[in-house]
Amino acid sequence: MSIFESTKVIAIEEHYIDPNITKLQEENTKNTRIRNPKMVARMEDFGGERIEEMDAAGIDVQILSIAPPGVHNLPKDVAVDAAKLANDYLAKKMSENPERFKGFAALPMQDPEAAARELERSVKELNFVGGMIHGLTNSQFDDGKASWAVYETAAKLDVPIYLHPGMPHHEVRKIYYQDYTEEFALFPQAAWGYTVETATMAIRLVLSRIFEKLPNLKIILGHLGETLPFLLWRVNHNLKRPGNAPIEFREVFCNNFYVTTSGNFSDPALLCCMQELGVDRILFAIDWPFIDNKLGADWFENLSISKEDKIKILNGNSTRLFKL
Repeated sequence: MSIFESTKVIAIEEHYIDPNITKLQEENTKNTRIRNPKMVARMEDFGGERIEEMDAAGIDVQILSIAPPGVHNLPKDVAVDAAKLANDYLAKKMSENPERFKGFAALPMQDPEAAARELERSVKELNFVGGMIHGLTNSQFDDGKASWAVYETAAKLDVPIYLHPGMPHHEVRKIYYQDYTEEFALFPQAAWGYTVETATMAIRLVLSRIFEKLPNLKIILGHLGETLPFLLWRVNHNLKRPGNAPIEFREVFCNNFYVTTSGNFSDPALLCCMQELGVDRILFAIDWPFIDNKLGADWFENLSISKEDKIKILNGNSTRLFKL
């Protein structure tokens, strides 16, 4: 019997689109990104095709988050109300099918104090399981002390913050990627640029020393840790060489970060994460609809790891982390 038939499966990086936020982006930003209309329709749907594909792959629960850029590219005066709008919209959809859907709150990081309040409202009143940050907020990383109110609230509520990729800084896109973007459109995005930006944000968060103040703060990274599990030894070793302030990078990462399988269905990459972090810090995810449910389910089904470890990744770790 398939483990997807015998075990509850929770997928935690699965996306939706709120048409109201799409409209606000069109009115308030210069975002010219055009999504495939079929992809938009899939993310706007909470019943038909989404549930059919979940059932076909054996996925019982999706933890939903608004598709990037979420509210992170909106002006400050628009973003706060937009986040509330998005979270209320998702809460309504969750309430219509509470056995199948949970949610991460959209956070207006343009105003961290407001974002902290919105995180608390979303967790306490809307029953969300944490918050999500989508890459840079108006071209800025969210690791500085101005942003700490959000992490302080997450630690107080004992809920995680998911660091989801977003578009690299416009100057980085120009210098690093534009020579090849026309031929390889995903080079600055999921193929490489997303990874670099998100891994950099995670490293900066550790170097900010916020975990010294908030030792129970929990951070989630998708895509099996955005390469950082593979690089932990090297990053840690070089931060300990002369010329660096004292910091225990590897210890902090292993104690405070979780990683998901979203969009990185690689046996060696998973085994690296298990060896570096331990199986208790790995969570199952697909990255739907950008990645097909069946692709992730088939890969996981055939992994050469123990049944006990598979169950931990499929639901045990998420159940504990999110108190489901």
